[in-house]
Amino acid sequence: MSEYQLDELGRALVGARAHLPILRSWGAHLAERLAGGGRLLACGNGGSAAEAQHLTGELVGRYLHDRRPLSAIALHADTSSVTAIGNDYGPDEVFARQVHAHGRTGDVLILLSTSGTSSNVVAAAKAAHELGVVTWALTGPTPNPLAALCDDAVTIESGLTSTVQELHLVLVHVLCSAVDDALGVGAPR
Repeated sequence: MSEYQLDELGRALVGARAHLPILRSWGAHLAERLAGGGRLLACGNGGSAAEAQHLTGELVGRYLHDRRPLSAIALHADTSSVTAIGNDYGPDEVFARQVHAHGRTGDVLILLSTSGTSSNVVAAAKAAHELGVVTWALTGPTPNPLAALCDDAVTIESGLTSTVQELHLVLVHVLCSAVDDALGVGAPR
């Protein structure tokens, strides 16, 4: 099985290369928005939550080079809000309610889902649209509801959840690099 996993990862990585122009565009847009006082919201479940939190950590902290901190919030990381909202409104609302609280017109919401069918992530995208928040998805294979709903999506065409999650981390790093490049941080790549 491990040979298959490595082969699948290599195949999907080659396919992910086609998304570089989109990620550069996202990086430029996000850099402009964050430099102007806007914010990034991010969410996902399970492994996708870990990837979303990794993204926000890189932006609030730093990726490769020092720069000012950028406003980025991982919605799942506020456990008190997540558990209270889940208890009072149900699990489908844990991210949507936070989007309504924190999102402003022109902000960006990045939604990660290996399946693209997570109902609470889809609900967050719908809430973002109500507010004029830009929505970008990182998902697994298409078609899926999340990719169809968002303003833009980068999809990994693999049937292995582990491969999708591993490449989402690679794409998170590519996006962070694109943000830093757009901000003029570090040497151009």
